[in-house]
Amino acid sequence: MTAALLPREYHWLAAEPAPRMLLEGLKTFGTLEGPGAEDHPVIMGWAKEVGVPKIEQVFTADSVPWCGLWMAVIAKRAGKPVNPNALWARSWLNWGSAVAEPKLGDVLVFRRGNTSGHVGLYVGEDDGAFHVLGGNQGDKVSIVRIARSRLLGARNHYAIGQPPNCRRVFLKTTGTLSTNES
Repeated sequence: MTAALLPREYHWLAAEPAPRMLLEGLKTFGTLEGPGAEDHPVIMGWAKEVGVPKIEQVFTADSVPWCGLWMAVIAKRAGKPVNPNALWARSWLNWGSAVAEPKLGDVLVFRRGNTSGHVGLYVGEDDGAFHVLGGNQGDKVSIVRIARSRLLGARNHYAIGQPPNCRRVFLKTTGTLSTNES
C-alpha cells in the first residue's frame, strides 16, 4: 500500500509494520462496488475465498451489506480464524477476545439502527469518534469516523502475542461522522 492512495491524514499507515489484519485491509483500500446493477468481481470473489458454508447463497450481489464479508477475507488473509457468521456485523462480537481499550488493528463492532451493525478495524480515535478502516463504507473500502457512542465492542485475536505497534492512536478531529455505512 502506498501512502498516495490514502487520504493525507492517514499516510502514516503505509509505514506501519503490523498488525497483519490492518496490513491486509490496507491492501484493499479503495475497492469500490460495481456501478448500478453491476457487481465488482473482486468483492463477489471474497464470498468464495472465505469458504464459509452457504455464504455465496446469501451474498448474491455487492449491494448486499458486505462489511462482515470484508472483515472475514481480511482475517483469512492474515491467518486468523474466519467467523462462521461473517456476513452479520454483530456476530464479530463473538470472534477473538474482548478488549477494553481498542488499539491499532483491533476489530470494532458498531450499532447501526436497532438491530443492524457495522464492523471495521481501528485506525485511531479523536475525542468523539473512532477512525475505522472498513468495507462497505460509502460503497467502498475506506476510512470513516464513527461516533464512540455507537461502539458495541472491540475484539482482537493474537495467538502468540500482540505486535509491539498495537497502541491507541490519537488523531485530529477531521471530516464528518458517518451515520450509515451501507
